[in-house]
Amino acid sequence: MRILGVDPGLTRCGVGVVEGGHRRGVSCLGVGVVRSPVDDELPRRLVAIADGVEEWIDQHEPEVVAIERVFSQQNVRSVMGTAQVSGIVALAASRRDIEVAFHTPSSVKAAISGSGKADKRQVTAMVGKVLGMSSPPKPADAADALALALCHLWRAPMVGRLAEAEQRAAELARNHQQRLRQAARDSSGTRGNHR
Repeated sequence: MRILGVDPGLTRCGVGVVEGGHRRGVSCLGVGVVRSPVDDELPRRLVAIADGVEEWIDQHEPEVVAIERVFSQQNVRSVMGTAQVSGIVALAASRRDIEVAFHTPSSVKAAISGSGKADKRQVTAMVGKVLGMSSPPKPADAADALALALCHLWRAPMVGRLAEAEQRAAELARNHQQRLRQAARDSSGTRGNHR
């Protein structure tokens, strides 16, 4: 599976592509940041980010785009910019019929380091180690993008199995309900014959 991880940001949007699968190692196919000029108006900045992310998507052809889920912070302006970038990334992927997945920062940290409270330095070090990089990826936005991609790569099979199990359980419940209704109809028909 090939995954593009995106750490959304208006000034620096981290991007990283990993590829791996069942019983195969995982490798980094690319890592970097897409930048927008801080002096530009917001719409132009969003276009710059969209163009850059679309280049990454077109170049690497991921099967999934994993995006960090925006969470509330103290700085509302920062959250708004991050949310807007998340939206344009999701739109770019959806227009290409690419699956989009959102992961919280704590779930990414837990997947990479075993602790949802790991700091950026720990996450960056683990990403470098997992991917066999000679030095940890920089800047932190790029490392976070790779962490998102790895998180999705490792969690997607489990999420898929859970979805299949839920679907099977719902199917079994529907079948059971149908059998109960049929038994009730059969039972009421039998009682009516004895009157």
